[in-house]
Amino acid sequence: MSSLITEDEISHETELVWLEDIGPLDYVRQSLDRLPTRKSRPAYHRDGRMVGYALLGPTAKASRASGTFRRRVFWLLPHDRDSQPVGLYAKSAPAEAVDPRTLEPRVKGYKTERSEGGPPSSAMRQLGITLPL
Repeated sequence: MSSLITEDEISHETELVWLEDIGPLDYVRQSLDRLPTRKSRPAYHRDGRMVGYALLGPTAKASRASGTFRRRVFWLLPHDRDSQPVGLYAKSAPAEAVDPRTLEPRVKGYKTERSEGGPPSSAMRQLGITLPL
């Protein structure tokens, strides 16, 4: 889950690689996967599709036990909002989802009104408060 990713786990990231335009995406799911390399495109073994992944710098250390690196992978499932706008996540988002516009190397990202599927509340509009979209 996104909320369980800590800043120190992603501190060796140097770049995020997007495999498609994230402009129309309200959210992406993110996870830390164990991968054999710091930089190459990871294999993808989930339903749905991989949207992006992180590259690690040369100081990232492999696990002593497995020899793998923990890297973020960004993905979507077939029932996510981009494919089913009025489906399960029409007015919410999965626990591991974040707004892709809030992601950067070494920044875990966060949910926004857009990623949660709703417009700003009337109180926020009256106060002129907006969250990143």
